[in-house]
Amino acid sequence: MPPRFFLVCLAGAAGTGARYLLGTWALRVFGPVFPLGTLIINGLGSFLLVVIMGLSLERGLIPPDLRVVLTTGAMGGFTTYSTFNYETLRLLQQGPRGLAMLYLSATVMGCLGLGLLGGILVRLVPPA
Repeated sequence: MPPRFFLVCLAGAAGTGARYLLGTWALRVFGPVFPLGTLIINGLGSFLLVVIMGLSLERGLIPPDLRVVLTTGAMGGFTTYSTFNYETLRLLQQGPRGLAMLYLSATVMGCLGLGLLGGILVRLVPPA
């Protein structure tokens, strides 16, 4: 396995750990009424992914290997919403806006639909 693979895995573990710590902190501070921890994580992850991609692709300040470790690894472990957000913004900036809206709608509605389907399938499995 290439060293980059292991670095991505290590960064993913760090991102996952950061998500856990931030999520439990938010739950402790704000309570369970509204999923504020997840909202904070997804917003922060979206912000960080755009900053990392911009500093790498537009400014040349982050080399490609480090960019992959930070985005796929750390941000992937922290939140996958950040990737979805970045890709939607890129489509809005570079492509037809209709394509961006299709991606946005398909992702949100598709994920909700698949989540509902998963819930239905779980209910069909007899309890242990």
